[in-house]
Amino acid sequence: AGSVILELSKEKPQERHLDRQAAQFGAAVAKVEAELSAQIRYLTQVATGQPHEGSSYAARKSCQLALNRLDYARRRLAELARACELMLEQ
Repeated sequence: AGSVILELSKEKPQERHLDRQAAQFGAAVAKVEAELSAQIRYLTQVATGQPHEGSSYAARKSCQLALNRLDYARRRLAELARACELMLEQ
């Protein structure tokens, strides 16, 4: 950006030089924007607990769901056992 301004301050700016520097500046801005967007996406995933590179979220969630299913199965079996005992007592 500074080179572009410097070139524009001359009495006879060279258009090719000016265009090349403007294009380089535009490319640099686009690169910074892409990197910032990538960082924002990553931080959004981390902050909301979504799975992201290097996270163990998916494995923890699968384990927690398996434990919940196991707990539910135990409760249902206990209810079935009680019902069977009641039927046998009658």
